[in-house]
Amino acid sequence: MDSQNSSAESPFIELDRFLKFCRIVGSGGEAKMLIRAGSVLVNGSVETRRGRKLRHGDEIEIDGQVMVVEIDAAAD
Repeated sequence: MDSQNSSAESPFIELDRFLKFCRIVGSGGEAKMLIRAGSVLVNGSVETRRGRKLRHGDEIEIDGQVMVVEIDAAAD
């Protein structure tokens, strides 16, 4: 998974990029619409920020489908 890393933070991926990576959406515009519509839950709460930083273990739910973020820190 394509993640970003800084020395002060654990690796992460933005919500919109995660949705594209998982092929839930085909484009950033599609991701933006899905997120802004309130259709995406992160750890059980509606998330409307497409740039939300997801970290290893976060749960993403869309239409009853749950995905868990898995980031391999050694891959950086």
